[in-house]
Amino acid sequence: MWGRGALDMKGGVVMMLSALLRLKAEGIQPAGDIVFVLVSDEEVGGEYGAQYLVENHAEQFKDVRYAIGEFGGFPMYVGQKKFYAIQVAEKRVCWLKATIRGRGGHGSMPLHGGAMAKLGRLLETLDTSRLPVHLTPIVRQMLEAMAAATGLPTSMALTQLFDPRQTDRVLDGMGPQGLLFDAMLHNTLNATMVTCGHKVNVIPSEITVNFDGRLLPGFTPTDLIAELKGLVGNEVELEVIQSVPGPSEPDMGMFKFLADILREADPEGTPVPLLLTGSTDARHFSRLNIQTYGFLPMNLDEHFNFVQSIHAADERIPVEALEFGAQAIHLALRRYGVVK
Repeated sequence: MWGRGALDMKGGVVMMLSALLRLKAEGIQPAGDIVFVLVSDEEVGGEYGAQYLVENHAEQFKDVRYAIGEFGGFPMYVGQKKFYAIQVAEKRVCWLKATIRGRGGHGSMPLHGGAMAKLGRLLETLDTSRLPVHLTPIVRQMLEAMAAATGLPTSMALTQLFDPRQTDRVLDGMGPQGLLFDAMLHNTLNATMVTCGHKVNVIPSEITVNFDGRLLPGFTPTDLIAELKGLVGNEVELEVIQSVPGPSEPDMGMFKFLADILREADPEGTPVPLLLTGSTDARHFSRLNIQTYGFLPMNLDEHFNFVQSIHAADERIPVEALEFGAQAIHLALRRYGVVK
């Protein structure tokens, strides 16, 4: 099935709705209430969807402890082994604005060391450097599980990621596959918007740059600013535009239950916990002490790049993957509270 949103998130909605309708058609009484929540603005912050529900209709989620949603359940192929990544945590949004100042003037006169030059140095530094390495507990669990299931040299490379002195070198050697691990092991920052100048013949004396920053669990905006200043010094003024808190420690109480369903559905795959490098509406529901698991299982072959296909040209999902996910979610709804 082809089209924008086939993977994110129409395919997931189809899986969930199909599982619910099947449960109803079979006349199966679940162990408790099932709350099916569909919102439309997760991509732009969730203010009118999940955030609104949490702040104005928390009673609808009374006694809810666990939820399933995007994004996990997709396979990752590492060292010719197949792993199903179940999302249990996610990075936190932290948008920053940097202000750069320098001498301005008329565009006809040479000017060196001004705000434009400082901007160039800033962007060059960020393009060629990483922020410090951090190994969080969930990422350690994932890497340990992968290392145990793979042979040399893959297992050695994965365990070398634990050593901050070797992490970045090993990531560089992994090529494109290292990008996902890279974001799991660092707070990250990308320049996305630059604002400056008002006339082509006037050298600007002030430039602002907006950054999309993403924080690992347990880190704060203050930590990110300190790490950034460690790279670029104090020439740049930094302020937080937006930062949405999230839980620092996931509740793993439902992980084995979901992992067992995936092992049954596909014995060739090994379930592992995933730290999502983006963010979802799970951060809003965590304010009600609800642990969300990314669980939209898809049995995809190793040539289907799930991460790079989302929001991209020719976004698509195999029909068999939809059926696989709908069946796995149906089993989770049917067994939860019944099978221990």
